[in-house]
Amino acid sequence: MLAAFLTSAFAGVFGMGGGVPLITLMPGVVPVLAIIPVHAMTQLASNGSRALFGWRHIDRSLILPFVVGGLGGAAGGGLLIDAINLDWLPILIGIVILVITWLPLPAAGGDGGFAMAMLGFYQTGVGMLVGATGPLGAALLARRNKQRDWLVVNTAVYMALNHLLKVLAFLVLGFSFAAYAPLIGGMMLAVIAGSWVGTRLRQYLPQGNFQFWFKLLVTILALRMILISLPELS
Repeated sequence: MLAAFLTSAFAGVFGMGGGVPLITLMPGVVPVLAIIPVHAMTQLASNGSRALFGWRHIDRSLILPFVVGGLGGAAGGGLLIDAINLDWLPILIGIVILVITWLPLPAAGGDGGFAMAMLGFYQTGVGMLVGATGPLGAALLARRNKQRDWLVVNTAVYMALNHLLKVLAFLVLGFSFAAYAPLIGGMMLAVIAGSWVGTRLRQYLPQGNFQFWFKLLVTILALRMILISLPELS
């Protein structure tokens, strides 16, 4: 619960970076088979509460394309996984994140709905197996709007939708969340409190500095995805 609170507060300030350290602390405390489902439920509460605390900044135009893409990803995830080499996928994703974050690419045309639909497809279809997938969406959103609160809140929106779809998938697969109800309940309360604290602390991070720290955090998470995959390929 303490780890859930601290990581959620961190994500409340920077918009991401809470889920990865939390899941690395769960082995040995939570049974192996329950780590991903419990983590998904906890992150649903963390991202959902962060979005609600900043509801004025929610861009509703992002929601429908992401959900449509997410449903497609849930249906076609098996075909996607069979068609690609998952050993290389985290490395490729990490490289794409670095390119999107640092290179002056042309802005996407239209309202960005297609990009959000593709992001939803990726998050749902592949995210359950690859692990931390949030940085790619954060990098895409940062190209659409660089304003601090908009970026943090809408990153929370799309991640909350992603974790909701994952929770529903685990329910369909027969995972019993009720067996871990006390743990899940305690962690959900902790992350909601962390979101509240992080939201209050975010105002003290200047908008000018925020862009630097946000891009630095995205870069660190992308490099982490690349580096932890290299030993598996050797």
